[in-house]
Formats: sequence, C-alpha cells, structure tokens
Amino acid sequence: MNTSLPELLDVANSVIDLGERYVRSHPPSTVTAKGDRDMVTDVDLAVERAIRLALHTHTPQLPVLGEEEGGQDAGTRWVLDPVDGTANFARGMPLNGISLALIHKDQPVLGVISLPFLNHRYWAATGLGAWRDGQPITAAATTDISQAIVAIGDYGTGPYAEPRNQAALALHAYLAPRVQRIRMLGSAAVDLAWVADAGLDASITLSNYAWDMAAGAVIAREAGAVVVDIDGSAHRATSRFTIAAAPDLREHILTAVQHATTVLTGSPGGRPC
Repeated sequence: MNTSLPELLDVANSVIDLGERYVRSHPPSTVTAKGDRDMVTDVDLAVERAIRLALHTHTPQLPVLGEEEGGQDAGTRWVLDPVDGTANFARGMPLNGISLALIHKDQPVLGVISLPFLNHRYWAATGLGAWRDGQPITAAATTDISQAIVAIGDYGTGPYAEPRNQAALALHAYLAPRVQRIRMLGSAAVDLAWVADAGLDASITLSNYAWDMAAGAVIAREAGAVVVDIDGSAHRATSRFTIAAAPDLREHILTAVQHATTVLTGSPGGRPC
C-alpha cells in the first residue's frame, strides 16, 4: 500500500458519513428477494453505489468489493456491506450497520462500522487501536464462561444452509447450559462491534463473508479480543468461520464450535457448514 493507514482511515470515515446520512434519511421503499429468504432494499443499492463512487474518487488505485454488486476479491481492496442486517433494517429494527474494511494480503487491516440508528461509530486499523465515537475501547475481561454473553450469527439460507443450521442448533444446545445468555442480533457488524466494546463477550459466526466480517474483525482484534478461525489460527479473509472472544474465553468458545461441528461431521470444523 502506498497510502498510510491513518490516511485511509480518514477516507473510510468520510465515505461512511455519506452512507450514514442516506440510511438515516431514506427508509426502504422497495424490498427485493435475492435468494431463499434473503433480500436487498433500494437503500442497500443506493448506499453501495454512493460509497463506491466516493472511494473511487479518493482512492482510485484500490478496487471495491461490495455485497450487492460484487467486484475484485483479491489483492488489496475495500470491502463494503452497505446495510449489514438488511432484514432488521427492512422491519425498522435499529440493529443494523454500514461496514467498510480494507483487506491487504488477505488480512483485514482497517475497519469502520457505523450503527446509524444507535448513533455510534466504531473504527480501527492495525496498530492504531479501536475506537467508538473518538473514545478508545477495550474488549471484555470476562474469565468465567458462565458469566459470558455470547452472540451467534443468523441461521443460514439457501440450498446449502441445512448442515450449517444443524451445526448452529448443536452450538446453541452446547452453550445454553454453560453461558449466561445467548443472543442472535441479526447483524455481524453489531456482534463484532459489541465484542470490541465489551457489550458481548464472544461472537460466533459459522461463515466468513468478507463484507460481513472484515471490518468487525479488525475492530475487535485491535480492542484486544481474540479473532480466530475454528482451528485457532488468526482470522483472515480466507478463514472459514469468524470467532471473536474475550481472551480468557478463547478455549471455551473454540471447544463449543468444534463440538458443534463434530456432531455433524465427525471432525472439528469438518465439512459441510
């Protein structure tokens, strides 16, 4: 990269401003199916196009991969989810966000998440710490799994969702008697931002779409959470799962995910989730 991370973080925050203003002032007017129980609104599309144009203006050397209109999924690139938690947004629920990350050598190195209807913005970059509304944030210091609040990502949709959903059910069954509470909030951006900000002790998502995870992964990591794949390796754009947790809960959470996937496949993390 020829541009410094602080400069790119300024760019990311400036383009998120555009998306934030649009989302707050434009309730969705059309909701279109884009697959089995999946949807996109006119706002998703408008925000993605506006942010794409702004990023191209500020950083023409960097391609953009967006959830709704695709793009280059290799090399150093911006990765954008214009509305993470579209189902929540379409129903007027405030748990949704705009998520923008920069990925370099398959590692998320910069992330900005706006939660427009909660009036918070989170950002981080490698070596620069994690921040909410200009204040530094730190992940929870929880050490006892019985005191942990754990978010689990949405059940999957589409033709290959059933094995993943069976694993999610096994995960719920394993964690329910062991943790304080389980939450399903419907937005990976919210889950990971709240792990970074100590509202949640862990977040488990049995997938790893870059537009969903990359920004939150770097924010949680810079806040001191561990962010890993199922084998405990550092989370990357190429990881299979996205697991973020307070450091002392790492082994508990990994054990839970490995148990849930072993129930179905006979080996930890084995296909087909």
